[in-house]
Amino acid sequence: MIQIQDTLVSLDLIERFFCCDLAQCHGQCCIDGDAGAPLDMDEVERIEEALPQIYDEMAADAQKVVERQGVCYVDSDGDLVTSIVDGKDCVFTTYTDDGICLCLLEKAYREGRIPQCKPSSCHLYPVRLAPCGLMTAVNLHRWSVCRTAELNGLKRGIRAYQFLREPLIRQFGEDWYAELEMTAEEWVRQHAK
Repeated sequence: MIQIQDTLVSLDLIERFFCCDLAQCHGQCCIDGDAGAPLDMDEVERIEEALPQIYDEMAADAQKVVERQGVCYVDSDGDLVTSIVDGKDCVFTTYTDDGICLCLLEKAYREGRIPQCKPSSCHLYPVRLAPCGLMTAVNLHRWSVCRTAELNGLKRGIRAYQFLREPLIRQFGEDWYAELEMTAEEWVRQHAK
């Protein structure tokens, strides 16, 4: 791990290649898993404010879940997460005609209907953040679902930190990312085979 300001960044973020390939994985990271996406209370408020803009586009089962328990719940680890339907889909998933899963929050944001995109934990994925003493660990979660993204990144020469530029800046700021980028470029120069 390397230290960037008050974070400890996994070398996987620098060394591994990654570029989502929705045509291959169909957005499985929004479907598979044992809980919804981690949230903070500010995100819950923003999602609740955005709900009227996307509610009619939500699947009927997702609407029922939101009516019953709200946009989030506390999972078995004690974390606040997005509500899910039948232990599977996030309530904010929607599908294209060719079966690709998309986020309704992200869709509405890109269309200019809401001011905030999807939750940070979704935007950052496959990065996961974890407290590490007084610092934050920035780890790359590796999952078989994302194997096609790793291959696509390798083919295109895009490293994980490069692919995740926008969400990393959203989370940590421009200065943090500039420091990561400089450190990563030096690391790759010294260690690439």
